[in-house]
Amino acid sequence: MTGGSEPKRAWQRMLSGRRLDLLNPSPVDIEIEDIAHGLSRVARWNGQTTGDWAFSVAQHCVMVEALAVELSPGLTAAQRLIALLHDASEYVVGDMISPFKTAIGIDYRALEDRLQSAIHIRFGLPPQTPAPLKKLIKKADLQAARIEATGIAGFTEDEARKLWGKSPAVPNSGAFDPTPLRPDEAKARMITRYRHLSAAMQA
Repeated sequence: MTGGSEPKRAWQRMLSGRRLDLLNPSPVDIEIEDIAHGLSRVARWNGQTTGDWAFSVAQHCVMVEALAVELSPGLTAAQRLIALLHDASEYVVGDMISPFKTAIGIDYRALEDRLQSAIHIRFGLPPQTPAPLKKLIKKADLQAARIEATGIAGFTEDEARKLWGKSPAVPNSGAFDPTPLRPDEAKARMITRYRHLSAAMQA
């Protein structure tokens, strides 16, 4: 066939060697190293943050898991892993702001949902996040946005209060520090959290 009649490529080659079909993702083609590597290079806030490095989605995911535990200390390892992976699909589709997702339409959301479900299945999690846990993770996600907004994205306290409410009370811990990490450090931190939670699930 000539170039004009050939089907368009809908898969991506990963550094692990996996070939992920974006339209019909298979759990067997998903690896945590690919996810953490990709997310460590995806910038939150469209890169409009202070520091020598972009604040990555990988670092954000680690923060959200820690915040979810602050909100609900009794979470199981599996529930914590769901929180850690809540934005995992962005290793393929990128960090797109919610209004733009809405503008693009349901096809984008369906693609994102299929990929997230495949990721869950790959790591022994339910394909869809249960509604109560989804609500909790969303709250933790908004708290993370609040911390990031005033810490590195240039928002004033008044602006942040109007958009996200008061700042969450969190321990003085590296997990809640929005100072951007180097991509390799953010990747390592996410993989470490994954391995810890995965081992706890198997125990």
